[in-house]
Amino acid sequence: MDVLRRFWDQSFFIPRPTLTEENLPDQIGRVFIVTGGYAGCGKELSRILYQRNGTVYIAGRSKAKAGKAVQEIRSACPDSKGRVEVMLLDLSDLTTIKPAVAAFLAKESRLDVLTNNAGVMFPPKGSLSAQNHELQIATNCTGPFLLTKLLTPLLQQTAQAPNTPPGSVRVTWAGSIGVDVFSPKGGVTFDPHGAYLPSPKQDTQLDYGASKAGNVFLAAEFARRYPVERTGLVTNSWNPGSLRTELARHMEGLMTRIMSKLLLYPAVFGAYTELFAGWSEEAGRVERNGEYVIPWGRFGTFRQDIKVEIGKEGGNAEKFWEWCESVTKEYS
Repeated sequence: MDVLRRFWDQSFFIPRPTLTEENLPDQIGRVFIVTGGYAGCGKELSRILYQRNGTVYIAGRSKAKAGKAVQEIRSACPDSKGRVEVMLLDLSDLTTIKPAVAAFLAKESRLDVLTNNAGVMFPPKGSLSAQNHELQIATNCTGPFLLTKLLTPLLQQTAQAPNTPPGSVRVTWAGSIGVDVFSPKGGVTFDPHGAYLPSPKQDTQLDYGASKAGNVFLAAEFARRYPVERTGLVTNSWNPGSLRTELARHMEGLMTRIMSKLLLYPAVFGAYTELFAGWSEEAGRVERNGEYVIPWGRFGTFRQDIKVEIGKEGGNAEKFWEWCESVTKEYS
């Protein structure tokens, strides 16, 4: 019943967003990265930030899709004083991330918000990353983990600059209602050696839920390991909401498609959730560091069996961070 209550609260009769393109302050001079920013709510977020004069890097693996999105965003916001650029990387291939970061660092001297938006959901059974990890855990967790790790020095430098408002430099991570609905007990499962253990029957829903719970763990551990009092960095994870986006492209069946039309919201509402997480004053408060944001910009929570693993010595949050560290170390 508790899971059903949270599903209902995050899916129906959702309060109106409090932060949108209408009241977002001017972002001129600030620099952002949005992974997966050429489709869905990532594209809508990129548009909003560019519309408000920010410099936005759309990060993803498809040069053609990114280039098309850049042109569409520029055309939609002809009066913007910002920039929108492409950052080519493939989160499912760890070898592509360090070169992409190096190219970014050669052009930019600050980074204000990293939105780890990109993800994959329910790919064909047996799908693997370039490093032979289950595709969802790689694309949704280990790729973003490495990207964040490589960008953290610049994020911290930006946060500690004299002209940077406290709490304004952030890293945010993509959760999902799948954290509650699909993830295994404890959020993530490990083998006896502490390595992430995919579902034994290649259950793509279970693995998707684990990857989303993994991002909740990464946000919590980032907050613990890079405390805002020392680094100036704020972090959180978020469920963007149930949206009509390319994320559901692998879903099949007539009834699934019909239900998607009836139950899913336009992608821009997911962007409002992300906007609250990365840009609202409320989410930048020290006491909110590491918390979970739900549609369309509220603080919420998730299953108790996942919550108890956060902040516990040897808990799943700590173990998952350490596993991500181990599998990405040689690519950093």
